[in-house]
Amino acid sequence: MFRKKAIVKESYDRENQKPVIRSSICTGEQVAGFKNIHTGEFTDIMLIRNTKDMDEFMGKYGILSNEITKEW
Repeated sequence: MFRKKAIVKESYDRENQKPVIRSSICTGEQVAGFKNIHTGEFTDIMLIRNTKDMDEFMGKYGILSNEITKEW
């Protein structure tokens, strides 16, 4: 009856995009997404409110913690 929601693995273009956490200097709000390494265009995926959200983002896309960069 009460089961954990299965994490569906999704993919992203590893050759042209890199995982990024954008953080607001003023409010501290964090958004996880992918940045195109050629154009600099950012695609936001989800709001990061706590470590559980961060773990969900990393698990969903198969990202290691050393692959994510942080931008302000």
